[in-house]
Amino acid sequence: MSDTKRIKMSGPLIGTHSGHFHADEALAVYFLRLLPEYKNSELVRTRDPERLAPCHTVVDVGGVYDDATKRYDHHQREFTTVFPKHSTKLSSAGLVYLHYGKAIISECTGLAIDSADADLLYWKLYDDFVEAFDANDNGVSAYDPNALRSAGIERKFQDKGFSLASVVNRINYSHPVPAFAASASISTNGTASAGAVTEKLSPEQAQAVEDERFLKASQFVGEQFISELMDKFYSWLPARAVVKQAFTDRLSYDPKGRIMVVPHRPEGVPWADHLYALEKENNTEGNVLYVLFAENGEADSKWRIRSVSREAGSFENRKDLPDAWKGVRDEELSKVSGVPGGVFIHASGFIGGNKTFDGALAMAVKAADM
Repeated sequence: MSDTKRIKMSGPLIGTHSGHFHADEALAVYFLRLLPEYKNSELVRTRDPERLAPCHTVVDVGGVYDDATKRYDHHQREFTTVFPKHSTKLSSAGLVYLHYGKAIISECTGLAIDSADADLLYWKLYDDFVEAFDANDNGVSAYDPNALRSAGIERKFQDKGFSLASVVNRINYSHPVPAFAASASISTNGTASAGAVTEKLSPEQAQAVEDERFLKASQFVGEQFISELMDKFYSWLPARAVVKQAFTDRLSYDPKGRIMVVPHRPEGVPWADHLYALEKENNTEGNVLYVLFAENGEADSKWRIRSVSREAGSFENRKDLPDAWKGVRDEELSKVSGVPGGVFIHASGFIGGNKTFDGALAMAVKAADM
């Protein structure tokens, strides 16, 4: 039987390979379909060059990278393309993003494709999302395994089943599922559920299930990208100016600049990325130890104290809140800290609270001096 399956819609024909699929081509196909010209494109899944030839755009198969002919494969031996200012070789996801990322961001946000904000998001989404797809598909680890072994650093737990790539890998499986779970599966073509057992299916039905699984994987990773993009557009991007002002004002709260106060905004203020960038720009890396923010926008809001992580995503802080305060609450906290209005300090020392801004600031100053 031919390994070709055309998922019928209309528009420029997109081709990718059949068989076991990975997160990168699932995302690449989703990227293309975010663009108006590909919105209703048919998808052909095959490894047959003759059947790929008529395709308008081909990703992750064919052995050719050529933007002029819309061929985006990265498996050929001579392939070395990376995203600008990066070292990770691109996968099909990165290749499509390289050429279409700004257009995708413009389409999803309404920003002008040549605007400074669209450019910022283009780089940010590659750094925070797309590069991990490229690295995973090309077998690149976030840390040098040899260096970790040489340093005697051992893994504390297994996280290989935790990534988006691992979810996509599981979607490939044809193992039986519990009846109640199978009944909840959504079939997009009405022929067979993606959760069905394929052993008793005809080759055509089995191919239909495989293609349906691919579409499920593509939708899954695509939704994660959209969620990341919208968060960056509606929250991270507007926060830049807010955090910059807070960074400038920090010396008014602590002469040494160790405490930054972030004003409340209903949509939130993701401050960490911007703080690290501002410190780097001003040659003050590691200076800010604590960030203060209100729990809500009311005048009588309680205030939180957050220890700044050593780096983005780290559970290690530049300076924990004092050990004697950890896990202590209310009046007992006020006693051990010497600051009235204590609410709590988390047992790990990364966050705490006070009933007032003045109380939170006093606690932060004391913690910084200890």
